[in-house]
Amino acid sequence: MNGGPSIIRRPASEKSNVELINSLRSTFLASKQAFSTTKTDAGTTSAVEISKAENIPYSAWTRYEDNTLFVPSIDFTQTGLAEERSQYDITVKLFFLPSTSSAERCKHAREAVDLVLKELHMDSIDLLIVSFPGVSFDADDEDEDEDEDSQGGEGEDLEAMVQTWKALEYLHSQGIAKQIGVAEFGKERLERFLPGTLVRPSVDQINVKDCCVVPKSLILYAKSEKIELLTHNDCTNILPRGTVRDLLGSGEKGSGVLAGPEDEINGLRGDVAPQWVVKYTAVVRDRGVIEYKGYFAMAEIQD
Repeated sequence: MNGGPSIIRRPASEKSNVELINSLRSTFLASKQAFSTTKTDAGTTSAVEISKAENIPYSAWTRYEDNTLFVPSIDFTQTGLAEERSQYDITVKLFFLPSTSSAERCKHAREAVDLVLKELHMDSIDLLIVSFPGVSFDADDEDEDEDEDSQGGEGEDLEAMVQTWKALEYLHSQGIAKQIGVAEFGKERLERFLPGTLVRPSVDQINVKDCCVVPKSLILYAKSEKIELLTHNDCTNILPRGTVRDLLGSGEKGSGVLAGPEDEINGLRGDVAPQWVVKYTAVVRDRGVIEYKGYFAMAEIQD
């Protein structure tokens, strides 16, 4: 991503949390319906009503692998990109959520990227961007005299970010991620963060919300450090805990993976804690067309 303007604005699209939630809900329903099909005497297949699909136990359309429950079950042999690796620009954005520590994130980073590579049938990605919990960019607060705490709310401490970054640096050193970047970093945060890195971020992806003005101080600093500024419209807290429980629960719009208060037989029990979400996009280089786009999300069931 060398050269070009200092700031590249991506076209506006549906916010990532809405897109993610709708995608998960529709995928769960489609998988349940696929397992609720019945064969007629004539040998044709017809789907039963959605209301009947709701009664299918989660074990019928999910799969355990190495103590991990895949919701829904995934057949990776049926996925993958059509052309050779050189034909694509593959971008991955990894959202770490508030309930994880920096030590856990080092492991999660590799798990998330491995799932994307397995899904796409590829051995590398072009750009890996990390989004830290509680960190959001606010152009109104970006000022050379402001301290780090004024930029984007509470966030987390710098040491935890640097420790997490080491996992991305490792993926870069292995040739798995050709470039690595951060999200929502203002000038002050970048100045504090960069000295602790071995591989500097190639990209800083910021959400300028309803305004169109990126602070001049950030533009000049990013240019001096050879960091490309990109804009986006993703939500920082892309998958709140309550949303996960609604998606997996036994309610009207839930998938029935989690047991309800009066369910003594079906469903998992415990508190659900989302850990991370990864968003991936594969663009055909010659045509600039998105061929493949998707998400993976991981949550833990805690007693």
